[in-house]
Amino acid sequence: MFTKRTLSNNVRAIVAPLKDTKSITVLVLFGVGSRYETKDINGISHFIEHMMFKGTKKRPNTLAISKELDGVGAEYNAYTTKEVTGYWVKANYEKLELALDMVSDMLYNSKFDETELEREKKVICEELHMYRDNPIMYVDTLLEKSMFEPSPLGWDIGGDDEIILKMNRAGMVGFRDKHYHGENLVVGIAGNVDGPRGISLIEQYFGASWEKTVSKNKYKPYKRAASTRAPEPLVHFKETEQVQIDMGFHGYGITDSRIYATSLLAIILGGTMSSRLFITVRERHGLCYSIRASHQSFLDSGVFSIQAGLDKSRIEKALSLILKELERMREKGVTGVELKRAKEYVRGKMALQFEDSENVVSWYVSQELLTGKTLTPEEKLEKLNAVTAEDISAVARDLFKAKNLHLAAIGPYKDNELFKKSLKIKGF
Repeated sequence: MFTKRTLSNNVRAIVAPLKDTKSITVLVLFGVGSRYETKDINGISHFIEHMMFKGTKKRPNTLAISKELDGVGAEYNAYTTKEVTGYWVKANYEKLELALDMVSDMLYNSKFDETELEREKKVICEELHMYRDNPIMYVDTLLEKSMFEPSPLGWDIGGDDEIILKMNRAGMVGFRDKHYHGENLVVGIAGNVDGPRGISLIEQYFGASWEKTVSKNKYKPYKRAASTRAPEPLVHFKETEQVQIDMGFHGYGITDSRIYATSLLAIILGGTMSSRLFITVRERHGLCYSIRASHQSFLDSGVFSIQAGLDKSRIEKALSLILKELERMREKGVTGVELKRAKEYVRGKMALQFEDSENVVSWYVSQELLTGKTLTPEEKLEKLNAVTAEDISAVARDLFKAKNLHLAAIGPYKDNELFKKSLKIKGF
């Protein structure tokens, strides 16, 4: 069970007690990410996240922040996505007030020191280089570029070197002040804390810090252009022994009722070591080490993707097998045994997930921020259990269409001709 309350400044507070743990996790989530940016400031949300760790009036620099948290064995970090920015601290439950004080101090009192800002530009550029040098990470970015540009959903969350190096303090503080306000904020605690005490502490540390503000947060809704044929494969040249591919189809937004059938479809197709793609492509033909299918939802769209690291000498064979599995799913659907096993897989995974305070707080806070609703695990399982084999067949027929197919690849290729040829499979 959990407790939820909206404070007088419109900050939403959620507390989820876990009796059998000695930990607590504090998560503060703002509804802003890279899709709220314009091209000339692409990456600013992520940059602001970094600057929150660079010192406050009370804790004047990064060392002061890290020493205080390290001194109690806490784990802490932050993250930026296309739609949210989150800050979290996980610690011994006895250090709950320290965690709340630390996060609220960083978010409300960060100095955005000019010297630190200029130094951090180099750090962020190196972070971008790290991701782009890793094909497994970068191929996802390329797929979203292929699927969503010129929409901000198709941009790199971190921006690029040229834009980052031009950013300044005034622009950063202005963007922060526009998006970091009470109505756009959810604060959550999960772990060894009771509901009333948790709500009281959130009000103590966040009730006065954030003014009640009419939301000014805006993003451009994504509208997919009509298409009659598959887009050109997007290929990034890199001298590699293994080819990373990411095949994507436009999926469903976070409030679309079809996401439950789609999540089960992803599990059956490529979510486990007994899934169809894993058995066919890896076990029976030895064409890859890893292959997986997943569905990611945004507010108003989604991506159903199949990512794999493939043997470059047999890339055409691998892509042919993947497409034939998609065609089989589209034409013949799933068996009752597969559907039952996928539902039990979700149930088991959720049981493990909800033993960790970090996962629990993320579950509740993310839902509240993005949808305004907060399903319990039991309520989600009810929705998943209601999914039928025909529901899965319906989404497979809707998703897996040739005109809806995108492909990104990283490997030793100067053009995309091999991939264009490989995608022209009869029946797809």
